[in-house]
Amino acid sequence: MGRGKVELKRIENPTNRQVTFSKRRNGLLKKAFELSILCDAEVALLIFSSSGKVYQFASHDMDRTVAKYRREVGLPDSSNPQFRTREFWRSEIDELKRSINTLEARLKHLSGEDILALGMRDLKQLERQLKIGVERVRSRKVKLKELQDGNISSGLVGENACTMFHQ
Repeated sequence: MGRGKVELKRIENPTNRQVTFSKRRNGLLKKAFELSILCDAEVALLIFSSSGKVYQFASHDMDRTVAKYRREVGLPDSSNPQFRTREFWRSEIDELKRSINTLEARLKHLSGEDILALGMRDLKQLERQLKIGVERVRSRKVKLKELQDGNISSGLVGENACTMFHQ
């Protein structure tokens, strides 16, 4: 008497899904062990659950097997310090590219471009930022006007006025 065919789709009930995961995980680990013994195969198995928990089996040293796999498929050796440095800078470059894209998008939004994609919350925040910016510009403008009027009445012109302006 055999089992019926199992429909392969996500199990919606969390309890049933966890029970099935545990049973099948144990079965998979057992098969990996049997394959390594019966066939003298070098086996490494990693399983990550949906909760992020890791399960593993290695017939030999896991690091050695992973390094062997990386060599076979042409990936750089992760234990090599040069690789780690390269990977670090690659991730730094990716992070900086993301930052640049974010800042460029903000700049476009502040200049009134590409605002169709923004939601109401983002638009309100943008409006607040622009109001604050306008207030700062007006304040600076008033100060410069006062400074300029004071310089003209006191007879200060040229470099002296520029020096005061920068202060």
